[in-house]
Amino acid sequence: MLVPNSEKSSKDSGLAPLLLTVVELIRQLMEAQIIRRMEAGILSDAELDRAAESLKQLEAQVLQMCEIFEIDPADLNLDLSEIGTLLPKSGGYYPGETSSNPSVLELLDRLLNTGVVVEGSVDLGLAKLNLVHAKLRLVLTSKPDGMTKKAIN
Repeated sequence: MLVPNSEKSSKDSGLAPLLLTVVELIRQLMEAQIIRRMEAGILSDAELDRAAESLKQLEAQVLQMCEIFEIDPADLNLDLSEIGTLLPKSGGYYPGETSSNPSVLELLDRLLNTGVVVEGSVDLGLAKLNLVHAKLRLVLTSKPDGMTKKAIN
């Protein structure tokens, strides 16, 4: 079990808030994809039950980690100024429907549902040294592999 040293830790420092924010974003994104597949009739009852249970457990773990690190779960939703918020407000987004306050999660969910190919290069470094150069092609989709291969070609 991870237990922070209360004398040296602060809820505003360290990797815990960032990692929990990323985990919560991914959890909500998976939840949106499960809802889309449920509504499309793609999931069996057993698959839907397993997915729902897994999402509940992951949400409970995120809340437990927030408690351990003294992080308010509401603080996991970042305000990104003009872009909006990272996550929708509770009950503010349902997959396939337009929301009044779009979030990054809504954008990612729609990109996954539609599919997008991003190509480019990335240079990583520090101290003004380029240490890693990567040429990337990212295919972001929730579609099966056969459809992904068509998008790449």
